[in-house]
Amino acid sequence: MARLVAERSDAIAPLAEVFREYGYEGASLALISKATGLGKGSLYHFFPNGKEEMVQAVLADIHQWFENSIYSPLRDGDDADEAINLMLEETLAYFKSGRRVCLVGSLAVGNTRDRFSEAIRGYFVNWIEALKAALVRQGRDPALAHSLSENAVLSIQGAIVLSRAMDDPNMFQRAIDQLRSNLAA
Repeated sequence: MARLVAERSDAIAPLAEVFREYGYEGASLALISKATGLGKGSLYHFFPNGKEEMVQAVLADIHQWFENSIYSPLRDGDDADEAINLMLEETLAYFKSGRRVCLVGSLAVGNTRDRFSEAIRGYFVNWIEALKAALVRQGRDPALAHSLSENAVLSIQGAIVLSRAMDDPNMFQRAIDQLRSNLAA
Protein backbone atom coordinates (compact mmCIF):
# COMPACT_ATOMS: atom_id res chain seq x y z
CA MET A 1 0.00 0.00 0.00
CA ALA A 2 1.31 3.44 -0.92
CA ARG A 3 2.06 5.80 1.92
CA LEU A 4 0.70 9.33 2.10
CA VAL A 5 2.81 11.77 0.09
CA ALA A 6 2.33 15.34 1.27
CA GLU A 7 5.52 16.86 -0.11
CA ARG A 8 8.24 16.06 -2.61
CA SER A 9 10.58 14.47 -0.04
CA ASP A 10 7.84 11.97 0.91
CA ALA A 11 7.97 10.58 -2.63
CA ILE A 12 11.70 9.79 -2.66
CA ALA A 13 11.67 6.41 -0.86
CA PRO A 14 8.81 4.92 -2.89
CA LEU A 15 10.36 6.29 -6.10
CA ALA A 16 13.67 4.67 -5.23
CA GLU A 17 12.02 1.29 -4.78
CA VAL A 18 10.18 1.57 -8.10
CA PHE A 19 13.41 2.41 -9.93
CA ARG A 20 15.25 -0.38 -8.10
CA GLU A 21 12.61 -2.93 -9.04
CA TYR A 22 11.81 -1.86 -12.60
CA GLY A 23 14.80 0.21 -13.75
CA TYR A 24 14.57 3.61 -15.35
CA GLU A 25 12.89 2.45 -18.55
CA GLY A 26 10.52 0.03 -16.83
CA ALA A 27 9.33 2.52 -14.22
CA SER A 28 6.09 3.64 -15.85
CA LEU A 29 4.04 6.55 -14.55
CA ALA A 30 1.37 4.01 -13.56
CA LEU A 31 3.86 2.12 -11.35
CA ILE A 32 5.21 5.38 -9.95
CA SER A 33 1.71 6.65 -9.23
CA LYS A 34 0.78 3.42 -7.50
CA ALA A 35 3.91 3.45 -5.31
CA THR A 36 3.66 7.11 -4.36
CA GLY A 37 -0.12 7.44 -4.29
CA LEU A 38 0.23 10.51 -6.52
CA GLY A 39 -1.63 11.15 -9.75
CA LYS A 40 0.15 12.30 -12.87
CA GLY A 41 -0.58 15.98 -12.15
CA SER A 42 0.84 15.77 -8.64
CA LEU A 43 3.91 13.92 -9.88
CA TYR A 44 4.60 16.66 -12.40
CA HIS A 45 3.94 19.28 -9.73
CA PHE A 46 6.69 17.78 -7.56
CA PHE A 47 8.91 16.74 -10.49
CA PRO A 48 8.26 19.06 -13.48
CA ASN A 49 10.98 17.39 -15.56
CA GLY A 50 9.48 13.94 -15.15
CA LYS A 51 11.30 10.68 -14.53
CA GLU A 52 14.75 12.14 -15.04
CA GLU A 53 14.17 14.62 -12.23
CA MET A 54 12.73 11.84 -10.08
CA VAL A 55 15.89 9.76 -10.50
CA GLN A 56 18.07 12.80 -9.84
CA ALA A 57 16.17 13.40 -6.59
CA VAL A 58 16.56 9.74 -5.61
CA LEU A 59 20.29 9.86 -6.41
CA ALA A 60 20.68 13.01 -4.32
CA ASP A 61 18.93 11.24 -1.43
CA ILE A 62 21.17 8.19 -1.82
CA HIS A 63 24.22 10.47 -1.88
CA GLN A 64 23.12 12.17 1.33
CA TRP A 65 22.52 8.87 3.10
CA PHE A 66 25.92 7.53 2.06
CA GLU A 67 27.61 10.82 2.97
CA ASN A 68 26.14 10.74 6.47
CA SER A 69 26.32 7.00 7.13
CA ILE A 70 29.38 5.82 5.20
CA TYR A 71 31.65 8.48 3.66
CA SER A 72 31.84 11.01 6.48
CA PRO A 73 32.58 8.47 9.24
CA LEU A 74 35.25 6.89 7.04
CA ARG A 75 36.86 10.22 6.16
CA ASP A 76 36.52 12.00 9.48
CA GLY A 77 36.05 9.39 12.20
CA ASP A 78 38.55 9.31 15.05
CA ASP A 79 38.80 5.52 15.01
CA ALA A 80 39.45 4.14 11.50
CA ASP A 81 38.70 0.52 12.52
CA GLU A 82 35.38 1.56 14.04
CA ALA A 83 34.51 3.57 10.91
CA ILE A 84 35.27 0.58 8.66
CA ASN A 85 33.17 -1.74 10.82
CA LEU A 86 30.35 0.82 10.75
CA MET A 87 30.63 0.97 6.95
CA LEU A 88 30.29 -2.79 6.72
CA GLU A 89 27.32 -2.93 9.12
CA GLU A 90 25.54 -0.02 7.42
CA THR A 91 26.21 -1.56 4.00
CA LEU A 92 24.79 -4.88 5.14
CA ALA A 93 21.66 -3.16 6.45
CA TYR A 94 21.26 -0.77 3.49
CA PHE A 95 21.41 -3.50 0.90
CA LYS A 96 19.29 -5.78 3.10
CA SER A 97 21.92 -8.51 3.13
CA GLY A 98 22.15 -8.43 -0.64
CA ARG A 99 18.41 -8.59 -1.25
CA ARG A 100 18.20 -4.94 -2.31
CA VAL A 101 19.44 -3.82 -5.72
CA CYS A 102 22.03 -1.07 -5.80
CA LEU A 103 20.17 1.54 -7.83
CA VAL A 104 23.36 3.44 -8.61
CA GLY A 105 25.01 0.25 -9.82
CA SER A 106 22.04 -0.67 -11.98
CA LEU A 107 22.02 2.80 -13.52
CA ALA A 108 25.76 2.47 -14.16
CA VAL A 109 25.28 -0.63 -16.30
CA GLY A 110 22.04 0.48 -17.95
CA ASN A 111 21.49 2.51 -21.08
CA THR A 112 20.83 5.62 -18.96
CA ARG A 113 24.40 5.71 -17.56
CA ASP A 114 25.41 8.83 -19.45
CA ARG A 115 22.33 10.73 -18.31
CA PHE A 116 23.32 10.28 -14.64
CA SER A 117 27.08 9.83 -15.07
CA GLU A 118 28.15 12.54 -12.62
CA ALA A 119 26.10 11.13 -9.73
CA ILE A 120 27.05 7.54 -10.58
CA ARG A 121 30.76 8.28 -10.78
CA GLY A 122 30.59 10.39 -7.62
CA TYR A 123 28.98 7.56 -5.66
CA PHE A 124 31.81 5.16 -6.42
CA VAL A 125 34.66 7.70 -6.24
CA ASN A 126 33.41 9.05 -2.90
CA TRP A 127 33.16 5.56 -1.43
CA ILE A 128 36.62 4.52 -2.62
CA GLU A 129 38.25 7.77 -1.45
CA ALA A 130 36.51 7.74 1.94
CA LEU A 131 37.51 4.14 2.61
CA LYS A 132 41.05 4.91 1.45
CA ALA A 133 41.22 7.76 4.00
CA ALA A 134 40.29 5.37 6.81
CA LEU A 135 42.80 2.78 5.65
CA VAL A 136 45.56 5.41 5.48
CA ARG A 137 44.67 6.42 9.06
CA GLN A 138 45.16 2.77 9.98
CA GLY A 139 48.73 3.16 8.76
CA ARG A 140 48.38 1.63 5.29
CA ASP A 141 50.43 2.83 2.37
CA PRO A 142 48.24 5.16 0.24
CA ALA A 143 48.64 3.05 -2.92
CA LEU A 144 47.70 -0.13 -1.06
CA ALA A 145 44.83 1.68 0.66
CA HIS A 146 43.50 2.77 -2.74
CA SER A 147 43.73 -0.76 -4.12
CA LEU A 148 42.03 -2.24 -1.04
CA SER A 149 39.28 0.39 -1.29
CA GLU A 150 38.57 -0.33 -4.95
CA ASN A 151 38.53 -4.06 -4.24
CA ALA A 152 36.16 -3.57 -1.29
CA VAL A 153 33.62 -1.59 -3.32
CA LEU A 154 34.00 -4.07 -6.16
CA SER A 155 33.39 -6.95 -3.76
CA ILE A 156 30.29 -5.29 -2.30
CA GLN A 157 28.79 -4.53 -5.70
CA GLY A 158 29.58 -7.99 -7.05
CA ALA A 159 28.18 -9.62 -3.94
CA ILE A 160 24.90 -7.72 -4.39
CA VAL A 161 24.57 -9.01 -7.94
CA LEU A 162 25.60 -12.58 -7.16
CA SER A 163 23.50 -12.93 -4.01
CA ARG A 164 20.44 -11.64 -5.87
CA ALA A 165 21.14 -13.84 -8.89
CA MET A 166 21.53 -16.91 -6.70
CA ASP A 167 18.76 -15.81 -4.29
CA ASP A 168 21.21 -16.40 -1.45
CA PRO A 169 21.72 -13.52 1.01
CA ASN A 170 24.39 -15.60 2.75
CA MET A 171 26.71 -14.80 -0.17
CA PHE A 172 26.46 -11.11 0.66
CA GLN A 173 27.12 -11.82 4.33
CA ARG A 174 30.19 -13.87 3.43
CA ALA A 175 31.52 -11.02 1.28
CA ILE A 176 31.05 -8.57 4.17
CA ASP A 177 32.74 -10.98 6.58
CA GLN A 178 35.67 -11.41 4.21
CA LEU A 179 36.00 -7.65 3.87
CA ARG A 180 35.94 -7.31 7.65
CA SER A 181 39.02 -9.59 7.76
CA ASN A 182 40.77 -7.97 4.78
CA LEU A 183 40.29 -4.40 6.03
CA ALA A 184 41.17 -4.98 9.69
CA ALA A 185 44.30 -3.18 10.84
